[in-house]
Amino acid sequence: MNPISWKRRVVLFFQRFWQPTSACMTCMPGSLGNLLSLPHWATALQTGLITGILALLLTFTPVGRLYGNRYGTALLVGLLTTLGDTFAHENHYGGFHLEAVLTGIVSGLLSLVGSYLFEDRARRLRALWARVTGRVSA
Repeated sequence: MNPISWKRRVVLFFQRFWQPTSACMTCMPGSLGNLLSLPHWATALQTGLITGILALLLTFTPVGRLYGNRYGTALLVGLLTTLGDTFAHENHYGGFHLEAVLTGIVSGLLSLVGSYLFEDRARRLRALWARVTGRVSA
């Protein structure tokens, strides 16, 4: 097993922090006014923090090897976000932690989409921007 550097662990923590936080803000019931609500942000940040810490702890186990694969990463992020959201607040939807499961699915999808968009120093985004602005990409 190849050891993961501390620099990579810090980057991984922040990546796994923004995805659940964004997913939690997306899945919370209510209106767009929730984007300005401090309690909703506190809950979303708590979900992101719990998920980021769990993701960081997994880098010390053999399960951390799944971070080398974008699908494994999306699966782990989805599961960890579900756990983090379950502990961060009570369920607002019907069913057994349906909100946490939905948040985990959205977080896993954000992870997967982010892996495609930001790989190779955001090559796809830079190419799209060059196409939109009519510039030739270098």
